[in-house]
Amino acid sequence: MQAKMIFEEDAESDPTIRSTKVDKPLELELDIGNLLASDPNELNLKHLKSKNPNGYLQSLARDNTQLLINQIWTLPFERVDDVVIAKLPKPEYLLPREKPAPKGKQMTKWETYAKDKGITKRKKTKLVWDDLVKDWVPRYGYKRAAAEHEKDWVLEVPANADPFEDQFEKKSEAKSERVAKNELQRLKNIARARKVVVPSAGLTLTERPDKTELNQAMHVAKKATASLGKFQQKLPREKPLKNAGKKRKFEPLVQESGKEKNMNLNVLDNVMNKKPLMATEKLVSRGLREGPKEPVENSFEESEKRGRRGGMKGTKNTKAKKGSVRKGGFKKGRAAPRSKPKKKRQ
Repeated sequence: MQAKMIFEEDAESDPTIRSTKVDKPLELELDIGNLLASDPNELNLKHLKSKNPNGYLQSLARDNTQLLINQIWTLPFERVDDVVIAKLPKPEYLLPREKPAPKGKQMTKWETYAKDKGITKRKKTKLVWDDLVKDWVPRYGYKRAAAEHEKDWVLEVPANADPFEDQFEKKSEAKSERVAKNELQRLKNIARARKVVVPSAGLTLTERPDKTELNQAMHVAKKATASLGKFQQKLPREKPLKNAGKKRKFEPLVQESGKEKNMNLNVLDNVMNKKPLMATEKLVSRGLREGPKEPVENSFEESEKRGRRGGMKGTKNTKAKKGSVRKGGFKKGRAAPRSKPKKKRQ
């Protein structure tokens, strides 16, 4: 109230400062919580059609704002670090949302079934007493596996099971199958909540097919009939498939007398006059694999150092055994020559 009185005194002394008192025929509808002021008074059409309508609108906005600020000064306030803070009441007018309100999370199959049957979820304890281990075992977590290993250190082989089958491996496979089944069910729940159509069999497409792929698939589907699409009706504005492949053309069975002869002669000339092509790629790869050759001078010097016996391989102890090599040797892959029959002595 003291600040309001000070402003009024300043407005009376200085004509440039406008007064905080504003008179209106009808009171404004104020919503202090939203800092909203609605003016039900009619606009002055004479001032709106004058040469300076913006001045009239600015003056009207200033008066309405002044009334809103006057109402704020009547609220209880407090000082925080030399700052005056007014406590606004709850808003009366509900502002419309820009976007629709978020929908509730779609229930899974189990949640829907539990709601229909009236099944309520009971809060379970984290630890469970195990009679075999004689200790409190966690229901889940990293210590659960250690407790299971300590509990099932030996497994009984059923009577109808294979005695050589690993029961521990069978148990782990069954557990992994259960985990995979639960994961598949979780993904199905997510797809159902997002309204995604999941095929019953096969894999989903990772990419969207483009226009050409769809056009090609349409033509393939049209030809999947008994008549290969010959009597299939065309769609309106259907474009022909580009690069659909050309039909193979065979030579006629009956040709001119000289044409077939010339074709055979050309084939014969190509075969007879064919020159061997050097495999440059093989030569280059072999050169890279073997590396650069040594110069001739170095090889000559090394041959002098080795002497006459330098080219012989082996050591002193390696001698050819008797009978290991035949004089009349034969090539690999051929049969040995048959020896002549000995003549009988008379």
